[in-house]
Amino acid sequence: MSTLTIAPNSAHPLTVSRLGYGTMRLTGPQVWGEPADRPQALEILKTAVESGVTFLDTADYYGDDVTNRLIVEALHPYPNNLVICTKVGATRKPDASWVPFNTPANLRTSIENNLRTLKQEQVQLVHLRLMGPGGVPLAEQLGAMFDLQKEGKIQHVGLSNVGPEELAAGLKMGEIATVENMYGYAQRTTLRDAHGETKGGEEVLALCEQHGIPLVPFFSLVHGLPKAGDKLATLAKQRGLSEAQLNIAWLLHKSPLLLPIPGTSSLAHLRENLAAADIKLSAEDMAYLG
Repeated sequence: MSTLTIAPNSAHPLTVSRLGYGTMRLTGPQVWGEPADRPQALEILKTAVESGVTFLDTADYYGDDVTNRLIVEALHPYPNNLVICTKVGATRKPDASWVPFNTPANLRTSIENNLRTLKQEQVQLVHLRLMGPGGVPLAEQLGAMFDLQKEGKIQHVGLSNVGPEELAAGLKMGEIATVENMYGYAQRTTLRDAHGETKGGEEVLALCEQHGIPLVPFFSLVHGLPKAGDKLATLAKQRGLSEAQLNIAWLLHKSPLLLPIPGTSSLAHLRENLAAADIKLSAEDMAYLG
């Protein structure tokens, strides 16, 4: 499996597999509670790492705190080359709703919780997830993240759910190692956050490429967008692939800085997704997909 390097010019660059694994789907319904099949969830994590995946995406509000505990149970003590990326900026209520948790004190609490549950002394990469307009200013949130980095609790800081203006503002404050946004074949032009706000997806990718910042796409295959994936479905059928596999392959060919993290709660689907790393798309295929 090919690799890319996060923060290559920093004192502690992280070289990871081009295809990662997102743990969110290992939880119960609505990203809440324990997995329906715990043994399979643990086997998925083990199989991903044994197959060459060295980048795992998690958050302490997945579950609540379910995916972090699964990672520890399946993989601790961790392989030396494994990078565990987490997110902060949100939390969950008992009704499983998502709410901001992004004051400096909140962010410190989240980082401390991740360190405890993941059994780490330092979180290698943390995405600050923005939860929509209003509330705590970006400068205050990101400033708190950089403070935690100076304290040694965070190695690298990233941003999640940002538009080009927010990313540009973040870059003026300090080094942004990665960006995690909704992005995929069916939603390249825009993305919508939980509040319905539209942000430029392609513009963010262009800014990432300009600064050499990997973009980690989540929810990269969105179903139900009218005609958005017609060509994807056609080519997938011609090649004997699933649409999910072709979407992953498209991402890997679209830009060398894209780091897909397709998630699944099925071991069979995990193996299908991993196989997508070996799919070759020609220039004609990419031109056809557009």
